[in-house]
Amino acid sequence: MLTISQVLIALVVFLLTMQFLKLQRARRRLPPGPIPLPILGTFLQLNFQFNCDLLMKLAKIHGNVFTLWFGWAPVIILNGFQAVKDGMTTHPEDISGRLVSPFFRAMAKGKGIMLATGHTWKQQRRFALRTLRNLGLGKRGLEHRVQEEACYLVEYFASMKEKPLDPSFPLFHSVSNVICAVVFGHRFSSEDETFHELIKATECIFKFGGSFIHYLYEIFPWLMHHLPGPHKKALSSYDALSSFARREIRRHKERGVRDEPQDFIDFYLAHIEKSKDEPRSTYDDDNLVYSINDLFLGGSETSSTTLNWGLLYMVANPDIQEKVQEELDAVLGPSQLICYEDRRRLPYTNAVVHEVQRFSNIISVGMPRVCVRNTTLLGFPLKKGSIVLPNIASSLYDPEQWETPRQFNPGHFLDKDGNFVSQEAFLPFSIGHRVCLGEHLARTELFIFFASLLRAFTFQLPEGVTKISTEPIFGGTLQPHPYRVCAIPR
Repeated sequence: MLTISQVLIALVVFLLTMQFLKLQRARRRLPPGPIPLPILGTFLQLNFQFNCDLLMKLAKIHGNVFTLWFGWAPVIILNGFQAVKDGMTTHPEDISGRLVSPFFRAMAKGKGIMLATGHTWKQQRRFALRTLRNLGLGKRGLEHRVQEEACYLVEYFASMKEKPLDPSFPLFHSVSNVICAVVFGHRFSSEDETFHELIKATECIFKFGGSFIHYLYEIFPWLMHHLPGPHKKALSSYDALSSFARREIRRHKERGVRDEPQDFIDFYLAHIEKSKDEPRSTYDDDNLVYSINDLFLGGSETSSTTLNWGLLYMVANPDIQEKVQEELDAVLGPSQLICYEDRRRLPYTNAVVHEVQRFSNIISVGMPRVCVRNTTLLGFPLKKGSIVLPNIASSLYDPEQWETPRQFNPGHFLDKDGNFVSQEAFLPFSIGHRVCLGEHLARTELFIFFASLLRAFTFQLPEGVTKISTEPIFGGTLQPHPYRVCAIPR
């Protein structure tokens, strides 16, 4: 006679077998890929890893459009420039949804801009774009803020008097102050304790992103919710950002709505009042908080990390650094404020900035999209709710698009006469309806900060240090290993 344990084991085996067969039927309607297993999906075949290089290896086996399974959920991967471009732009509205995964839902509640979808996303993004333009995005007003912070940054490096320093904090501080001035109406001093708390919270969130525990949370949210671990710290760090945003909103309310709005919060509070009688309005304090978080995180971390890589590459490639400086000296005066328009007269410097973005590839894979209606993606029929993940790195490293994809080579953006040439496969800001809304600001910051630093200093390793790692640390963004550098005045 069978024991209870034997019956339970038999029942579990039966259920797993049925689920396995169900998965095999489901995968026949999708692009090819590794065989999924119940509960684990394809994580076992991936050795519980998930990065751009692994996806590019899988594309060689299964093709540039293939399927991975995260637990029970299929995810369509687009690999290579052509697949990413065609997949994101043929029917861009059809795949404009955002996958609000369990961890992101616990974090941002589906509100704000970056982690929202549907009607909420459309309203919040449209308002953010319009308001950023009103505050000077793409105009001289906002560019002046970037120039001002670039001057502060140069002064800071000069104050170190050639002593070795870790550039990550001053870079983050200067870049972040641009978006802080836009959103909050003020900048932070480098000694401000609140600002240091915001940096710690930001670092915690991005270090957790893409980690093994992060993936476990996405697969087993009901279990991870009750367990201690780094996911709890990341969520509390996001709550700390939200608390700061609420304090700033409260200060603005206490000051009263201005006749002439001065910052993002002013504009948003005025719009809450204006749209309060609209039945489908999503303008409220919660969406304001999460929009502030998105603007702060997106406007601080990505550009500062890219600049951090930029200085590292200059130290690792002193010949390229020297060529940038020769061009800057030949074109610009020693005290002239650098503006974004100068990139047209500085083709080599512009090419180096672009190559820093391409080669550092700080976002790696990219953010998943969701089909908002039934559609066809590169010949494959997909149902509403299907998850699509464009492997952005595969476009930036596509051997069919770049002469030396795995080498730092500014020549990728120069023609034979030394003129700057844009490249269609250059997609660090993504593509389609979910393209980065701060793209123009980021481009302006990267060029002005980089050119200002290279004109003022030569960057080199501290005495006695001969090697430096250019391998990334994986996380929400790809970070360089901590390093120290000497800024030698020119």
